[in-house]
Amino acid sequence: MFTGLIQDLGKVVGMSISGKGASMSIGTSLASQISEGDSVAVNGVCLTATRVGPESFDVDLMKQTLALTALNDMVPFGRLNLELALKAEDRLGGHIVQGHVDGVGTVLSTHDEGIARRLRVELPRELLRYVVPQGSITLNGVSLTVADLGDSWAEVSLIPETLERTNLGEAEPGSKLNVECDIVAKYVERLVAPFAGKEQA
Repeated sequence: MFTGLIQDLGKVVGMSISGKGASMSIGTSLASQISEGDSVAVNGVCLTATRVGPESFDVDLMKQTLALTALNDMVPFGRLNLELALKAEDRLGGHIVQGHVDGVGTVLSTHDEGIARRLRVELPRELLRYVVPQGSITLNGVSLTVADLGDSWAEVSLIPETLERTNLGEAEPGSKLNVECDIVAKYVERLVAPFAGKEQA
């Protein structure tokens, strides 16, 4: 489990893609805190460290991961939001993030608003029902508050700290972002589905 609070901006230092999947090598200052088998959120995707070196770690990407996320669009030395798994004694400073990406969103527009930058992201239609104004959403692994909501998009407001410490500061129209909706909303929908449309006695 993760919180959506980014701990480092890593870099893609190697990537190999084949018909069976892909492997990626990620350079990061967090390498000394990672062991083989550890879970790491990489742009919001929960991945397992398969090899760890002094300044980098490797991960394997299944075909399903490549199909459902924007990681297949990464380029050499592209920057990645990284977060280590939450420890039991850590503060939950963001919100509950699983690292299980629900879909890929596309940045529609950006504009500055005072010290912040507004980011409007088109979401897959099947995910919009899980998004509410002032609710939580995860974009590229970053825990954010929904500032505005339209028929096909959600908007977030990025403070200078977020712009500096994450790769969302590089987002521009057309950029692809990994999206994870609030897990609480998905569980509630599942629980109430059998009772939908039924009148109370």
